[in-house]
Amino acid sequence: MIYDFGTNLRFKCIFAYLKSLSVHINMTNYFSSNFKLGILGGGQLGKMLLYTTRKLDIHTNILDASNEAPCKMACNEFHLGDLMDYDAVYNFGKQVDVLTIEIENVNVNALEALENEGVKVYPASQTLRTIQNKATQKLFYIDHALPTAPFTRFAYTSEIKDAIDNGGLSIPFVWKCAQFGYDGTGVKIVKTVEDLKHLPNVECIAEALVPFKNELAVIVARNASGETKTYPVVEMEFHPEANQVEYVICPARIDKNIALKAQEVALNVSKAFNHVGLLAVEMFQTQNDDILINEVAPRPHNSGHQTIEASYTSQFEQHIRAVLNLPLGRTESKVGGVMVNLVGAEGHTGNVVYKNIETIMKMDGVTPHIYGKKQTRPFRKMGHVTIVNEDLNEARKIAEEVKKAIKVISE
Repeated sequence: MIYDFGTNLRFKCIFAYLKSLSVHINMTNYFSSNFKLGILGGGQLGKMLLYTTRKLDIHTNILDASNEAPCKMACNEFHLGDLMDYDAVYNFGKQVDVLTIEIENVNVNALEALENEGVKVYPASQTLRTIQNKATQKLFYIDHALPTAPFTRFAYTSEIKDAIDNGGLSIPFVWKCAQFGYDGTGVKIVKTVEDLKHLPNVECIAEALVPFKNELAVIVARNASGETKTYPVVEMEFHPEANQVEYVICPARIDKNIALKAQEVALNVSKAFNHVGLLAVEMFQTQNDDILINEVAPRPHNSGHQTIEASYTSQFEQHIRAVLNLPLGRTESKVGGVMVNLVGAEGHTGNVVYKNIETIMKMDGVTPHIYGKKQTRPFRKMGHVTIVNEDLNEARKIAEEVKKAIKVISE
């Protein structure tokens, strides 16, 4: 039988579908094309995202306030501007096709305006607006029946003493500033009323001090089509003074059922936010083996650095895949991995020197990552080291040797 393609309704529909498919394919030609991916923030996370964009030849624009940002050396276009400035973010966003972040502290009003004008922004401005404020973030968990530690919200730190005096709040607790905290900054365990005198008088929360066995994290990846994957649960060990992660151990040395529970909680958080990209969910494993959400980060995260060497798909490649709505990569680990943070040594400020880096580079399975920051200061994140080994306990021992050997000092 011969069909007249010009008049047959069925074939008209087929042609229309193929035409629309062709347009869709052209619109998603990210590789070696005129497509532009924008990243707000030019720090080490952005630099590691560029590992993937350079590998796949994706044109990448960076906006950062520092002319010495680590990303500057590897992106296609570098733009100088304040991430909290409306005009800087808005004008930058108008030049790209998809916009993502490597830091949460960006102007969300500008992102909302860009979304309204058709720019794809991941994570969404509403997600960032919620996460930027720790009090709002905690209320989000309560509103969505997600497990988290009890807390009280205060407009100013000065209000806390009255709450203690009136019996509305008990010591000890964890004080957290509501905005602009990072890497342990803006967090303090309050053990006495005297501790309050040294805290800034800002919006904050007082969170119940959770007696926990482990601090855990799960990274969830989700693309715009709704495909979702989780990475294995990791265990985090923190520096007692700086409150920074010192070691990330993958997989976490916990019971399988606890790991499944942690992944389920992380997936529920992801579903509640309906996020696109990566969502790192930090959690406490309590003495009763409950899982409580601490906080989240809607971007690549310190708890996923070991994925570069230890996983089939690094968290940085996964974030790029997710925000471009590409198929997500395999999340399983190829081998046990431990990450050691390299931070500036106490008493050292100035031009950085990585003392004994040659020593650790002689060790099997050890890979250093230097972030490209020329100036060091106490506890500033300057790099990390990944240790991979089929025996996770051996990897942890080597990590201890790495930590003792290398020192981030100044000239």
